[in-house]
Amino acid sequence: MINQTTKKILKALSFDGVEVEAFRHMVDLKRLDPMKIFYKKVDEKIYNGSHAVPIRIFFPSEKSFRESEEKKHDIQDKKLLLFIHGGGWVTESIDNYERICARLANATGQYVVAVEYRLAPEDKFPAGLEDCYAVAKAVYSGDFMLNIRPENITLIGDSAGGNLCAALSLMARDRGEFMPNRQILIYPATYNDYTENSPFVSVKENGSDYLLTAGKMQDYIDLYARNEEDKKNPYFAPYIAEDLTNQPDTLILTCEFDPLRDEGEAYGERLKEAGNHVEIHRIKDALHGYFALGIKQLHVQESFTYINEFLKGETQ
Repeated sequence: MINQTTKKILKALSFDGVEVEAFRHMVDLKRLDPMKIFYKKVDEKIYNGSHAVPIRIFFPSEKSFRESEEKKHDIQDKKLLLFIHGGGWVTESIDNYERICARLANATGQYVVAVEYRLAPEDKFPAGLEDCYAVAKAVYSGDFMLNIRPENITLIGDSAGGNLCAALSLMARDRGEFMPNRQILIYPATYNDYTENSPFVSVKENGSDYLLTAGKMQDYIDLYARNEEDKKNPYFAPYIAEDLTNQPDTLILTCEFDPLRDEGEAYGERLKEAGNHVEIHRIKDALHGYFALGIKQLHVQESFTYINEFLKGETQ
């Protein structure tokens, strides 16, 4: 349980309103990471039409880094996580997510490819999603420096990144160019309304006192959408998709004290009802954004237990 003192502090820090530039400057402080020099990584670009989408590859070990550089080993049987970061479609970057991606590579033993998709409000829906799709298409088709088998690739994203993963999987099914086998959605945003009209109890219970507020989420939604019609698009809000058949095996992690909790779990239930294999785990006492905390944090350790168990079952 969260104690009363912590609740008072959280309440004081939980305010509505998204000031785009101020929020971006604040999250950019994460770039000041003294561990950066130790991360094994390579920067590349994949094109979405004429737009070059930056990506960053994180290696699980010194050996895997050397193998890639020397190109002496066939790495098709290696495994890869295609990571899409959160930030409300408005803030964050792969620079800010370096520690998370490096930790993912180390804790899972897999390559991690992080996508620097375009952000709203400068580039609204579906620009960022199309960037993610272009990268996924290249990675899944082998048109990429790491020629890894499609069945050894897993989509993963947190918050808005979880939304983009879910939307990407729907888009991949509909376009028929490639199809992910697995996706990991960490406290994903799947709906389109965080006002008092939301059907989800967690928006009302957790929407004012736990850092991420319902008001902030509504601002993010409004910044991401070009118009009200966008909000009715299942690629914008996957929960509202009429057809959820033929989706990847899915792991969903939610937080107890998160306005997005119920929509993430409800999306998982809808995927199950459509005949997909889905695991849903609620992390007790956790707040939205906990996945960015240190590897020794208990909620993060619990999450990696679920993630690694899910990944080990990928060939079963």
